[in-house]
Order: sequence, then structure tokens, then C-alpha cells
Amino acid sequence: MVNFSFIIRKATVEDAEAVKSIMQEAFKKYMQDTGLKGTMEALEESIVQIQEDIRTKEVYVGFIDSVPVGTIRVQILPDGTAYISRFGVRLDYHNIGIGKSLMNLMDKLLTARNIKKVSLHTASKYMDLVRFYYGRGFYIDSTSKDRGYVRALMVKEYE
Repeated sequence: MVNFSFIIRKATVEDAEAVKSIMQEAFKKYMQDTGLKGTMEALEESIVQIQEDIRTKEVYVGFIDSVPVGTIRVQILPDGTAYISRFGVRLDYHNIGIGKSLMNLMDKLLTARNIKKVSLHTASKYMDLVRFYYGRGFYIDSTSKDRGYVRALMVKEYE
């Protein structure tokens, strides 16, 4: 019998390379699946920028048997709300609960901090991802074309 371990922990600056690797894989697929051309901020991010986020935001990494497989960032904003960014899972690890686990951890973290509302952006045409967020209790608050494609601002409210 083979045992596997799955853990999520707060990222350290030493995790920046792994975080970058996950982001490259996840956001290239995001662009491909949504038909976006050019590049995205998530793909242009440097190790130094990732390390700065690790120091200033809540950045978490999920591991299966010590292999980094997913990551998520959340920033607590001055108005008492939070914003999720740079959420991604390695392609070989899709649909086994890693994304759900990362989101569940964010829910626990934010409710423990008395955050009443969290938001994120996603391509409104990316139906699998929109459905995923709906399944986690998010709804589309608004859309914009400020990045050259229709982005949905998705919001989740905590009671």
C-alpha cells in the first residue's frame, strides 16, 4: 500500500521558485483555455516580486509528497475586505481537490480574521473556473474589459 501526504503551508521566500513554476504552468493554460493573446502579469512576475508578496501578503503552497502542486495569495485590504490572486494548480494535479482545499483554507483564514468579503478576478468566458468559484460560494459582482478581455469580479461574502 502506498501512502501519499498532502499539506498546505504558508510560503517562505525559499518557495518563490516553486510558486513561479506553478504560476507559469497554470496561467499558460488559463490563457490557452480563454483564447487570450500576448501575456499576463502572472506570467511576467519575477522571483523578487514573488518573494515580496510572500513577505507582505498571505501566500500558501500545497504539496503532495513534497512536490509543490498549488498556490494561492490573499491580501487583506485597508477596508477590511480581502483580494485573492495568483491562484493556480499544476495541470497534472487538476480535479483532485487541491484547488478546493486551498480555497477552504482561505475561508478559514479570512473568517478567523473577521473578514466579511473576499473578491477575485477571472475571465468570464472561462466556464470551468467560473463554475468552480460558484461552487465555492462566489458570485459575479461586475465585469470589465480593462485588461482587453471580459474579466469578472467575483465576490464571496461571509456572515
